Amino acid sequence: MPTPATPSTPEELFEHSPEGLAICVAFSRLVADVTGDDVAVRTTKTQVAFRRRRGFAYVWPPWVGLRDHVDAPAVVSFALGQELASPRVKQVVHPSSRVWMHHVEVRDPGELDDEIAGWVREAYDAAG
Repeated sequence: MPTPATPSTPEELFEHSPEGLAICVAFSRLVADVTGDDVAVRTTKTQVAFRRRRGFAYVWPPWVGLRDHVDAPAVVSFALGQELASPRVKQVVHPSSRVWMHHVEVRDPGELDDEIAGWVREAYDAAG
């Protein structure tokens, strides 16, 4: 059972950021629209994770993971098999030989457009 300090819902994770929660809800809808119903969703103490056989997309409040100052209320991330070259991608990390994790700062739910949906779809397909 989670402790009071461990969020178990997106609402708890983003309790200090209504703007971040709105982005989280919109991103969850986008993931559902793009992928269908075979995705597991799990909230941890740092993120909301979307999984198939493995995790492929995430949304999280920036104060939990970035050392640099971020003025966006939320960050969305997705795992791809290659590095994207896009000005929208704030940071790319390469946690394993076959995965590039891309982080995109989101300031408004309207920024979750067809380009983001395409990246989520590609990440979903790669997650098996």
